[in-house]
Parts: sequence; structure tokens; C-alpha cells
Amino acid sequence: MGVTHTTLSPDDGALLPLDAVRERPAPAPRSAGPVRGVPEPAAELPVARVAVDTPLPHLDRPFDYLVPAPLDAAAVPGCRVRVRFAGKLVDGFLLERAETSGHPGKLARLERVVSAEPVLTPEIAALARAVADRYAGTLADVLRLAVPPRHARVEAEPCAREPEEAPLEAAGPGPWAHYPGGEAFLAELAAGRAPRAVWTALPGTGPRGPEWPEAVAVAVRETLRGGRGALVVVPDGKDVALAGAALEEVLGAGRHVALTADLGPAERYRRWLRVLRGQARVALGTRGTAFAPVRDLGLAVVWDDGDDLHAERLAPYPHTREVLALRAHRGAAGLLVGGHARTAEATRLVATGWAAALAAPREAVRARAPRVRPAGDDAELARDEAARAARLPSLAWRTLRAGLEDGPVLVQVPRRGYLPALSCQDCRAAARCGHCAGPLALRGGHAAPYCRWCGRIAGEWRCAACGGRRVRARVVGARRTAEELGRAFPSVPVRTSGRDGVLAAVGPARALVVATPGAEPVPEGGYAAAVLLDGWALLGRPDLRVAEETLRRWLNAAALLRPGAELVVLADSSLSVVQALLRWDPVTHAERELADRTELGFPPAMRMATLTGSPAAVREMLGETALPEGARVLGPVPVETPRGDQVRERAIVRVPWGAAPVLASALKGAAGVRSARKAPEVVRVCIDPMDAI
Repeated sequence: MGVTHTTLSPDDGALLPLDAVRERPAPAPRSAGPVRGVPEPAAELPVARVAVDTPLPHLDRPFDYLVPAPLDAAAVPGCRVRVRFAGKLVDGFLLERAETSGHPGKLARLERVVSAEPVLTPEIAALARAVADRYAGTLADVLRLAVPPRHARVEAEPCAREPEEAPLEAAGPGPWAHYPGGEAFLAELAAGRAPRAVWTALPGTGPRGPEWPEAVAVAVRETLRGGRGALVVVPDGKDVALAGAALEEVLGAGRHVALTADLGPAERYRRWLRVLRGQARVALGTRGTAFAPVRDLGLAVVWDDGDDLHAERLAPYPHTREVLALRAHRGAAGLLVGGHARTAEATRLVATGWAAALAAPREAVRARAPRVRPAGDDAELARDEAARAARLPSLAWRTLRAGLEDGPVLVQVPRRGYLPALSCQDCRAAARCGHCAGPLALRGGHAAPYCRWCGRIAGEWRCAACGGRRVRARVVGARRTAEELGRAFPSVPVRTSGRDGVLAAVGPARALVVATPGAEPVPEGGYAAAVLLDGWALLGRPDLRVAEETLRRWLNAAALLRPGAELVVLADSSLSVVQALLRWDPVTHAERELADRTELGFPPAMRMATLTGSPAAVREMLGETALPEGARVLGPVPVETPRGDQVRERAIVRVPWGAAPVLASALKGAAGVRSARKAPEVVRVCIDPMDAI
């Protein structure tokens, strides 16, 4: 794999550098014959190169071991093995077999082949290595994301004979007929080629739900007709269900598998093995599915790439869009990045010519989009002077009443919970916990305030500024909003959807649906009206992506409305993000966002890495990192921890786009140096994080 190989001392299992092994004289054999009880090495390709499961950056390379003759047949490339490493038995993956090793010293032997199933394919092994290098991580960390844990009982199950699949016949373009270039995109897939596109999907919900799952299924169908496999990655389980139903309708039953965490380890591994063994040519799931071993991949699809659920929470923190783009590039596969909104990263793919744009003409957009009205425009303020201060102005009430006459209406609330933030009733200072200074909140109308950090009940709370004992709401959550709307519309059922319980769908009957962003249930036939509450809560966050993320959440909710239905957004109409929603023009907004970030030197125009840890550790690592030319360090600055009881700082390193590989290599090298000398504090390194600023 183009890396240096290291061996273990046969005497004590300690890790030795190659120079020491070369200089150390080989011990004289005790007898001319074979050592009794020690098996001979395999006759052919006796050297196994093993990726050892160790998180230490300075040991991120393959190691050579001898393959004993009894394990020769089972030790196939890609299988799981057990080896002795630094005196301990550890897991690993056998990457390849070789005739000779890179050094003349004695090699330790494979202890055991855990399973002869080749679970790590050469394509996924190379992809994992590339992802680790891209994100300054280790191969072992990426392989934990790529290959699920083994279940021996599932592996031992007899492989069911798959029924002969009938060939897929050519059919119409379906929803792609609305997009100029859509049919050409399908033709490329059917011909076995690798088109790449950024797709801005039309809004609207029909009797069978949103249109985007059907469009994805049609693209997958054409890929299968071209003789290649497909991979579809969506943010959450609700989207998996929508896309799965469309795939089954378009492709027929049994042609795809869905991989989600809620399946349980055994069932998920069973389905993953179907993909590995070629019994299923289409894999659908959430972010972990980006590494699914689909044979002869012809198309990779990522839906709603701006959703933060696509960003992995475990090291090295890869993003689904980047993993699939890297995989498509390496494997000559097609790529489809889709969504109702568009991210700056996807816009850059179009601007550089790496991908084409797929968007419907303005006439089609106007015919399908809802009618958006901001609550704070001049005409509305002239009719209702209190509209500027009211949480639900008269326009919102009228819209809800009118919509309830025709079917369900949606109320989107940015914050979950009851009252997630409190302040002093007298002086308006934020209410803080007396123990850890965390924010206070309320779980219900008759509950005592509690701390969101340490969980302590603040029954005896007093304001530190004025000594007051009464609190008021700073932010109103979804449950409190549902309670207020239930009192205002006593004859209408109120449904809630959020973190505590996500509704997949609602019927066509009249109902008030209160949901947090991303948890909006799919309505049968579309919502009759919608109100987007508390726009200031979304737009007021200190985040580089705040405008992009706000527009994405609004468009995703608005896309569930019927064509021409009324949508009220409670935000200043002069803001560019509100104007983009009024015109339903995410493309222009994304292009301006990219231009602004390019001018200011922010991602994706520049590449960025963050270093987070204790102040001493961050400064020490910065001093040891050989930064590339043109790098600029911002900070370190303090960052808030979840409990507020640890001092943490974050430094940001910015480099030009072309210097990103050098930066990742330098940061990984510095982490390796710290690991080799057993530095007591770990510095978290994240390349291109979604929450950098």
C-alpha cells in the first residue's frame, strides 16, 4: 500500500523499529529440523499484511505477519484476524498476502482467523485509507465506521438462493421530465457511464407523498439497467422509509436493502452481508451506508446534504457528501447530490465544473411552490400594529383558521421542549444554575426550573443580578406551543413531532401539527397551510452556516405544502434568506453564499481544520505542527463545554484549497508525535467541521 511495514519481536512481542530489527543478529537455530509444535508457514504467499485495530496515530500502517500453514485456506484478503501486537491479542483485517516481507527479521504469526468471510473488500479498504488521509484520521477509526461488528450466528446462516431477477424494462423518465437535462442524466446512467449532478428538487407533495423519492428510484432503476449497482444515503429513518417505499414500487420487491441503526446489530449485519455477497445491488440507509460494499457501484446518491446528520460524530468525523464524492471519483461512478435547498459545498462542485446542475425552470417552480407571506411586511404592520412583537400575529391566526377548513396545517417551531430558556421576570437577565452556571429550563407548566447542564432542580433560585425569584420564558418550545394552540383551537386535534417522538405521516383530516425542523410528518395530499414560527431563533445563532441552514429548514417544511397553499414566515422580509424563500430561489442564495465565503476566506472556498482541547495541549500541538505555506491560525479561543466544568479552547487553521492534503498530513503527523510520547491530553482534530464558527 506504499507504506513502511513494521514487525513484532518474536521474543517478547514488543514493537521494534525496522532499523533495530535489521541490526539485531538473528539467533542461531537450536536444531537443524523444524521446531516442534510450531507450524510451518504457508507454502505460497506466506506473508500477511494486517491493518491492526489500534487508535494510535503513530501506528497507523499495516504490519507483516507470517501465515501458518493450517490457516492458509482461511486467511483470505479482507478477513478478520487476531494477532499479537505489543504483547496483546488484538483484532485486525488481513489486507493482502505477499511472497516476501520488507525486512529480513523474523515475523510473528497470525494467531487466529476469526472469520474467513472477506468483509473488507479492496475498494472499501482503499476508500477507508483515502478518507482517513482526507480527515487526518487513522485507518482503524474509519474501518470501525465502514465494517459493522461481526455476528457469528448470522455469518453461519445458509445463504438463501436468490430468485432470478427479471430484467428491468425501460420506462418513462418520471419526475425527471420536469428538469432540463434530466432525461440526459438518466440516459448516461442507463449506458453505464458516470454522470455527476447537483439536483435542486421541486417542492410539492402528491397523494403518494413527496416526489423526490420517486425521482431517486427512477435514477437507481436506470443505473441497474446499465449493469451497475447503486447507493442511496439519506439523513434519517423517516427518509429511509420514504425512499424505500419508492424503490420497492419502481424496482420491485427484494432488489434493495435498507441499513439503519434501529434494525439491531444482527439484522443490520445480515442485510449488510447481502450487499457484500452481491445478493442485493442497491443499498439504502443513513450516513454509515456510504461505506456499504455495493458491487460495481454506478451511482451514489446523497439527499439533503446540508443536514447535520450527514456529519459523522465519531473520529475522524467524515461527511457523507465528501465520502461519496471521493468514492465516485475513485470508482468512476456517478454522483447525485440532491435537496430542496443547496449548500455552498454543492454549489462549488457546479462552479468548478466537477458536477452539472439539475434544476427545473421558473415556470414549473412557480406552479408547484406555496404562496409565501412574511408576517412583518409593511402592509401587514399597517393592519396590525402588534404584529412586530406578537409571537403569533393576526396573519398567522388567519392562515391557520383558513387552512384548517381544508385539511392539516403545519406549525414549525425551532426549539424542542416546553420552555428551553428562562430569564428573570424583573430584570430580564438569563436564569442560570447556581451550581454550574448552566441555563435553566422548564419541562412543564407546573414543574420547577431545572438546569440543562447538571440536571439539578433550582427550586430556590434567585436572580444574581437583582435578587428576583420569578422567571419568564426567553424561548418557547414545541410542547408549550402545542399547548397554547390546543387552547386556541379546542375542537381541533393537535399532533406533535420532535425528538421525543417523530411522526412519520398524518392523514388528510384537519389537524394542527406542531413539529421541530426535520421532524415534520409527511401529509397525505400536502398541508393546507403552514406557519414558520420564531425565525429570529434560527437566524440569531452564531454560526457560519446560519443563513444556509435556516433556508434549508424552511424549504424542507414548505415543500410539504400543496401547490399555492399559504405559508407564513415570522421573519423580517428584508433579509436575503427570507427573500430566497419568497422567490423559492435556493440556487441564487447558495451562489451568493459561496461568493461571500470566498471573499472572506471561509469554507468551502478555503479548507479549515479545528483543534480542540485543553489550552496547554492545543498550544503545544500548534507549535509542533509544520503548517503549509499560506496557513493562517485563528485563536485559540475558549469554547463552551456541555457541562461548563471544563476549560477548553479551539484553534482554527485555514489554508488554500490546494494545501488541504498537506495540512491533513501535518496535523496527523503532529498527533502521531504526541501519541508516540504518550501525551496525557488528546487534541480533537476535525477537518472542515460543520460548526467551526
